[in-house]
Amino acid sequence: MKFSREIELRGHIVDSGILAKVMDCVVEYNGDFETEEFSLGRQKTDPSYARMQISAKTPEELTQIISELRRLGVLVSGEEEVTLQNVIKAKVAPEGFYSTTNHPTYIHHEGEWIAVANMKMDALISVDTKMKTASCVVQGKLLPGDNVVVGEEGVRVDFPERPREIGVFEFMGGEVSSERPSKTMIRQIAKELLQIKQSGKKVALVGGPAIIHTGASEAVSAMIREGYIDVLFAGNAIAAHDLEYSIFGTSLGMDLRTGELVSGGHRHHLYAINKIMDAGSIYAAVKTGIVTSGIMYECIKNNVPFVLAGSIRDDGPLPDVIQNVIDAQDAMRKHIPELGMVLMVATLLHSIAVGNLLPSHVKTICVDINPASVTKLMDRGTSQAIGMVSDAGTFMPLLLEELRVLSSS
Repeated sequence: MKFSREIELRGHIVDSGILAKVMDCVVEYNGDFETEEFSLGRQKTDPSYARMQISAKTPEELTQIISELRRLGVLVSGEEEVTLQNVIKAKVAPEGFYSTTNHPTYIHHEGEWIAVANMKMDALISVDTKMKTASCVVQGKLLPGDNVVVGEEGVRVDFPERPREIGVFEFMGGEVSSERPSKTMIRQIAKELLQIKQSGKKVALVGGPAIIHTGASEAVSAMIREGYIDVLFAGNAIAAHDLEYSIFGTSLGMDLRTGELVSGGHRHHLYAINKIMDAGSIYAAVKTGIVTSGIMYECIKNNVPFVLAGSIRDDGPLPDVIQNVIDAQDAMRKHIPELGMVLMVATLLHSIAVGNLLPSHVKTICVDINPASVTKLMDRGTSQAIGMVSDAGTFMPLLLEELRVLSSS
């Protein structure tokens, strides 16, 4: 005896490889599939359709298969409504709660499919039964009386599709390689960035201190000043070395203009932090003329918001650094709904942290000299990211150059 359920797939399921993923998943979990109906879209904009019967030897095996398939965006025929349970104790979820992906998600509640707001991975779905709304909530924000989704019945996920029109994100396809034509790819990224800006969405930079060390500071400062970057997510390190460069002309004690080590320069970033401490904040240091250039200077002068999140390894830290990591998450989340693109440059841990907050529709570019950094980001769930193996000091000036050329044409 076998147990089965019917599923449907719609959209660019062949071009995106979703149909193949579904088949592989069923086989991997020892199930069977039978294709009952299939139609292939003939034109570029035409969707395809498939109806399949998924079967397994036991109800438990079938449930496991369907659970995996839901996250690939399949529609399960005869979908029941979601099960809701109340939170009894703050920060403690009911057993078996639904754990979210970062893909667009809907719940079947009282005869309607309701879109879940503020999507992010590794969260729960909280439902306001009076307003008939649903939103992502992290476990640390759960309060007694909240209604959260338990189990997976009645939850639908829209897995990202790859249309037949090939852009930079489709061409790169989430793979990491140092052999792609970098200048061509940077030009395509610049085009995507400008299109996102024209659509009214914002662009964020997640930056690491290597931006300063490699000499990309001036390019990033110009991108902020010229309106290409709308928000900065970073840690204490990039700000400290940026301020060191502005005040002393060094980064890690090296004169960036001559490439020579400065005697006693290894203390300069600590001296820079001390000057900002004395001023009271980075804003005050800019206002009083202590800081006259650099990334933080341009953020303040051009009203570009920044979130500096603390780390256990920080020197100082600067007074503007948010040392409570939960507060830092909340500060970053305020900007997420406005974003259409995120540039992650030369910072592995911060890139993964921000990636965990992003819905999958936000276009994400990860640039690092180490291919493993880009791979780790995607392995941790940020599947929409594309990776470029490049030095920050090469990538950012070239991106600025392409943005200027395209903006003037």
